[in-house]
Amino acid sequence: MKNKVKHYREQFGLTQAQLGEKVNVSRQAINAIEKNKFDPSIWLAYDLAKFFNMTIEDLFEFEESERK
Repeated sequence: MKNKVKHYREQFGLTQAQLGEKVNVSRQAINAIEKNKFDPSIWLAYDLAKFFNMTIEDLFEFEESERK
């Protein structure tokens, strides 16, 4: 799942560690999300979107599901 976390984190002038503290996860988790190596839980995605004052859909790009 692609995302814009790095873009908005940098716009807010935060390090990965600082953003991690804001949403109660490690710097490593933020790094993995930014590099698309880890898809966050729906609750973490919500917390990140809420922190940036946007919707989950604005922050994360969902690809069409292969399940139909």
